[in-house]
Amino acid sequence: MRKAGEIAAEALALIFDSIEPGISTKALDRIAESSIRKRGGEPAFLGYMGYPASICISLNDEVVHGIPSDSRVIEEGDLVSIDLGVRYQGYCGDIAASVVVGKGNEVAERLVDVTKRSLFKGIEMAKPGNRLFDISAAIQETVESAGFSVVRQYVGHGIGKSLHEEPQVPNFGPKGKGMVLKPGLTIAIEPMVNEGSYEVFTLADGWTVKTKDGKLSAHFEHTIAITEDGPEILTLHEKFL
Repeated sequence: MRKAGEIAAEALALIFDSIEPGISTKALDRIAESSIRKRGGEPAFLGYMGYPASICISLNDEVVHGIPSDSRVIEEGDLVSIDLGVRYQGYCGDIAASVVVGKGNEVAERLVDVTKRSLFKGIEMAKPGNRLFDISAAIQETVESAGFSVVRQYVGHGIGKSLHEEPQVPNFGPKGKGMVLKPGLTIAIEPMVNEGSYEVFTLADGWTVKTKDGKLSAHFEHTIAITEDGPEILTLHEKFL
């Protein structure tokens, strides 16, 4: 899983180096797939439940699961969220991050910053003896104290030989509840945070999820192993710290 996470983080870093106004979302998808395969991995999203691409790329008011397209071009000021998964020798790694392209507005920049900060607050709670919802509560408190909202309909998850396993890892909930965290558990923590209401809906393509009020959304994710010494980030990369 460390290797799967490393391949995933390297692919996402390469995408972030390639994002600029004028590039199509499908071009970024091709960059990711090439990077993953060159390093001996497989794109875990491609074909998953029929998904047609190697990455999910969601812009502005899109929350998750946006489908790459040759006709969709990144523009100056876009808030871009990218989610990708890797399978390596039967094990999975999953990572996501958001960025404002070029000069964005202050709200978009702050939303990205708060979402990233909430992820790391959640990771801090992922240690032996804590409860699952200690992670959730830390994320929710960070987000809501900044005036934003946590998406309820989509949550983090266990991960291992399958991309999505038990337990579900909500980004909201009461501290002190849920299963006791033990060494050996591997989970993907992934806050999805909206500028306005947490309510979302899915487009007719069956995949793309958008905010109901048309306001911005951001998304960050790391794959985590709970060890005796605390949380280990398996998708570690200097770009996403």
